[in-house]
Amino acid sequence: MRALTWHGKHDVRVETVDDPEILNPRDAIIRITSTAICGSDLHLYDGYIPTMQSGDILGHEFMGEVVETGPKSTLQKGQRVVVPFTISCGSCFHCSKHQYSACDNGLPADNQDIAQAAYGQPMSGLFGYSHMTGGYAGGQAEYVRVPFSDVGPIVIPDGVEDDKVLFLSDILPTGWMAAENAEIEPGDTVAVWGCGPVGLFCVQSAFLMGAERVIAIDHFPRRLELARRFGAETINYEESKTYEALMEMTGGIGPDACIDAVGLEAHGFFADNVWDQIKVSTFTGTDRTHSIRQAILACRKGGRVSMPAVYGGFVDKFPLGAFMEKGLTLKTGQTHVQHYMPALLNAIMEGKIDTTFLISHRMPLEQAAEGYKLFHDKQNEVTKIVLKPGMDLAQTA
Repeated sequence: MRALTWHGKHDVRVETVDDPEILNPRDAIIRITSTAICGSDLHLYDGYIPTMQSGDILGHEFMGEVVETGPKSTLQKGQRVVVPFTISCGSCFHCSKHQYSACDNGLPADNQDIAQAAYGQPMSGLFGYSHMTGGYAGGQAEYVRVPFSDVGPIVIPDGVEDDKVLFLSDILPTGWMAAENAEIEPGDTVAVWGCGPVGLFCVQSAFLMGAERVIAIDHFPRRLELARRFGAETINYEESKTYEALMEMTGGIGPDACIDAVGLEAHGFFADNVWDQIKVSTFTGTDRTHSIRQAILACRKGGRVSMPAVYGGFVDKFPLGAFMEKGLTLKTGQTHVQHYMPALLNAIMEGKIDTTFLISHRMPLEQAAEGYKLFHDKQNEVTKIVLKPGMDLAQTA
């Protein structure tokens, strides 16, 4: 089959690789019909996530048709399914609490030592996202093996187009869980750092949860315009000082809840961010954490901070004093996708949530390498790229 493989920083290639096979009774093989490039895929593309190996197949946002099942899979051939990016067993201590991204069994035993050393405990497995998260082949391919297929995938009703439901695999549940973690109350003012795909779903989710005002922060004009379409007020941090603007907009109190949807590759010419970039480039640091620092400093006393953004290692200059003295609450974590998929699918079917607005480009799988470069270099114009195996070049949008 054809698949997108990783070979180093800014080096991804569509190559012919072995077809996946059923390895365990609960496995299923999915023929991919749509797969997306995620903002967190760019962390792999930029070389920030460790334990990648040459030839690894990328991709964790995908859906398709069931073509083969193991004897203990609950799926049936011919069903259309969306697959969550977290690989979870459904029966361990954490899964029993619907904390699927903390699954004890999704990570193969021979990969658990890496995560144990880095984070204290291993997390769940993830598709296409390094050997620290299991070394599983991803879904930017023609076919993919899905472990625990009796727990993860959700069956999509006939007649529902891929574009409407594809983002159930990751970014829609991630935006929803981020808003939920912010404990939004009716009348709240919520600030969202980053108007990428997750940030935009945070904006949409916050309003659905009862926020009175949402303030979206970014510097890409098109992304800020998309946030405004949902009713958000916006701050372009290249034109205004974010902290001062938030204080003015909230009467000096600060937002009730702040959501960091930026993560370890924060942009902007700020003193702390420049220092972070120097440390990263000299291998003395791992993450650029300007946005989470700013969220903590801007959040009102007694407020809540939610962090769906991806961070990979250790940080310094963390405003722990402000965090403690202001009495803030911080919630974070990989998304418990399986927990949120059914309700969000219903919301999509009822027309309460729109996802198709986000897609800016559709490309054949064969052009995946060009898609990564385009997404990396043109983030104002590119909000989401959907890759379609077998798509004719003439159909590119």
